[in-house]
Parts: sequence; structure tokens; C-alpha cells
Amino acid sequence: MAETLFDQDFFDKLNHLAIAMNAYMTHGTGGGRKSNAKGSSVEFSDYREYIPGDDIRRIDWGAYGRLDKLYIKRFMEEKEGIFHIFIDTSKSMSFGEPPKSKIALQLAGALAYLILNNLDRVYVSKMQENTLTVGKGRAGKQAFRSVVQELETIAFDGKTNLNQAITARRFQGSGVSIIISDFLDEQGIEEAVKYLRYKKQKVILIQILARQEIEIEGDGTVNLLDMETGEEVRLTLNRMSIEQYQQALHNLRERLKALARKYEMTYIQMIADEPLDKFLFDHVCNQGMIVRK
Repeated sequence: MAETLFDQDFFDKLNHLAIAMNAYMTHGTGGGRKSNAKGSSVEFSDYREYIPGDDIRRIDWGAYGRLDKLYIKRFMEEKEGIFHIFIDTSKSMSFGEPPKSKIALQLAGALAYLILNNLDRVYVSKMQENTLTVGKGRAGKQAFRSVVQELETIAFDGKTNLNQAITARRFQGSGVSIIISDFLDEQGIEEAVKYLRYKKQKVILIQILARQEIEIEGDGTVNLLDMETGEEVRLTLNRMSIEQYQQALHNLRERLKALARKYEMTYIQMIADEPLDKFLFDHVCNQGMIVRK
């Protein structure tokens, strides 16, 4: 996927960007962010239980011999940032030309690249139906290929209940949660956002819509297929119905913007046929999520 989704010119552009994250982190291994948590650069503080992905050099083997459990030595130091990327893998994301699903994977890959390049840790999770499949925590520049391989296995099918999927995630400490979706789930997203904010997450919503969803063309009676239920819907397209649809889409965006203001989070909309590097430079940079080096 790395060869098909990204070329060298794109990577060269990414290397001029960096993740912007001002919040103190309270969990994670050594990195480049000031923290009031524990680390290894100064005096010893205490222990915590080992979590897969931790630096094995910090394991206290003496404690393991006594307790038959793995523990990590904790010190005061700078910490890595913890980033969670949630990808909506419902069937509706396959719509459009190019498909929203392809752009979602490209965007997730690009963000993961930036995160890993900044020596932070990233978890990529896929949301489908009411469930959440959490990927392995990755850290270090060399982990990008593993993230790409993980993205390659993702299939888009069925429905997604964003609220139920996201609230199934368990967090340890603060971090950043990025949700990539078309947000066409009729249940909305507010319950999940409230949960993430309660869990001390900086929340970023990235809505991907197809150009064909934004600009409706044609008239007359058409048969449309609901991509999530498989049911065929007969619809008469005329000026009134198109205006009603566009108003509904506008209302959805306004609700997401209102949620962003209410919960102090970031909301960004992306059209699937927009060049990804242009989106990162022109839109995401302007929101303060990433910065130019």
C-alpha cells in the first residue's frame, strides 16, 4: 500500500510537517513532550505494570522474579504523545470516486507517519457495527511499515454505531483521539465525544465526503442502493428534493461544528477528490493540528 497510496514527493512534503501537541501527556514511554508523569531521565519514582509496547529495557526483572509479574520502573521525564486514530469502516465509506474509504486509509497513514516521525505512539482502530478493533500500539519511525500493513487488511462493510464502538475503548492517561468518518450514522457522535473528553482526550473529527454527495446532479426517478442495508430505494430527483438533501447535509455539518464548540474539539471537513497533501497543508495546518517545520 505504501507504493500505491504515497509517492516519494508526498513523503518529502510530509517531512516538512510535524504534529502539534501542547497538552502534557500522562502515559507512555520516553518521548519528546514535557510531562507530569513518570519516565527515566531523572530520579526513580515508582513502578507500574508492564503494558505491551513498553520499552522492555525498563522491566524490573527482580520484581518479576519475586511477583511473577512484569513491572516497569517509573521516573520523572518527558513523555511520548499517545494518539488514537479511529477509522469508520462501514459500507457507506466505500461510496464515491475516489472512494471515501481509500482517502480515509491514506489520511490515517499520513497522520500515523507524522506521529511516528515525531517519536510518539499511535493506535489505529477500526469501527464496524457496534464493535471496535484496536490495533497494536506502534512507536518509532521504523513502525510505519507495520501500520501500513495493518491498514491494508481493513475492509469496509456493514454499518457502524460510532458511539458504541468508541466508548468500548479503554484509555490510560491523556492523549489525542482522531475520528475519521463521513458521520452519516443516524445515532450521531455526541455520546462518544463526551466519553473521549471525560477520558482527557483532545478530540479531532475529520469528516470525509464524496464529491458526488456534495454536488447532486441529474433529475427524474432513480433507484438508489443503501450501501449499509443493501435495500433499494426509489427516489425522484427534482429541484426540491435536491435542496432538501443539501439542507440536511448542511444541518449535519452545523451540528458537528456546534459539537466542536461545545466540547472544545476540532472539526475539519474533507472532500474525497481533494489532493491529500493539499488538505494537510491548507486545512489541517490552519486548524493547529499539525505545523510546518
